[in-house]
Amino acid sequence: MLLLIILLVFSCLALGVMSLYWILARPAGTVNARLESMDPSLALVENSPLTVMAERVAEPINRMVPISAVEAAKLQKQLLQAGYRSQDAATAFRAIQITILIALPTLVSILCFILDRPLNNFIVWGMVAAAIGFYLPRFVLKRMIQGRQRRIIWGLADAMDLMVVSVEAGLGLNAALNRVGDELKTLHPDMHYEIDLVNLEIRVGRSREEALRNLAERTGVDDIRSFVALLIQADRFGSSIAKAVRIFADSLRTKRRQRAEQAAQKATIKLIFPLTLFLFPVIILIILAPSLFSLYDLLLN
Repeated sequence: MLLLIILLVFSCLALGVMSLYWILARPAGTVNARLESMDPSLALVENSPLTVMAERVAEPINRMVPISAVEAAKLQKQLLQAGYRSQDAATAFRAIQITILIALPTLVSILCFILDRPLNNFIVWGMVAAAIGFYLPRFVLKRMIQGRQRRIIWGLADAMDLMVVSVEAGLGLNAALNRVGDELKTLHPDMHYEIDLVNLEIRVGRSREEALRNLAERTGVDDIRSFVALLIQADRFGSSIAKAVRIFADSLRTKRRQRAEQAAQKATIKLIFPLTLFLFPVIILIILAPSLFSLYDLLLN
């Protein structure tokens, strides 16, 4: 057991030293530097030193334990919905997951060895730490996806209002998308990045329908899918895009108000648990404390 702990500690220290070396010795990419100099908003999150370190650590790990194509495609889609558009994002995520999977049981084993626990504690707590290390990155990724989708939903209503104004002012759909993306740059950056990607895909030669479908796949939001289906249908049949977008914006505002009312109705039920655990015992103690003291004095005498 002592030999296993020594090997695990050495592996963690080696990974830490390699990570620091790759972070400090990483050369700056010429393409990334030019893109960042042209537009700072094009500096993606996956270019951070932590992600680059994880990608480099993941290379030998993926050779030893390769991931299936189906799992890789599913993970890549989840990372796209979380906002990570790099091709190596799945590899970096898997490297982080495996690193945590090794590091947590190692720390637990070291702690049990320092506290002189029996062998059963090593096995049980090591398995618990391994399970936490396996599911923790996925839980964090799921929360990131939900947070980003929530921000996109809140920004979609403003985007629809701006698009209605732009289309009714005489702009085409592509020009309206450009205008909406520029206006949402500060207030809703997630929606701004997604609309900018749609504009870039249209500029490089992709059809508008394909670019809009990619927008729905990247976000994973049902309202975006409905909006994309509406634009594609209006574009195919030649109907009025301004009228269709206005009707969709009105329905989206109604749905947003209904979500707010639903959250308000849930708040009363959610308040029951903190009130029961924290407020009611204090009130009961304050009300009954004088009686308890009097009863105590009476019984003591």
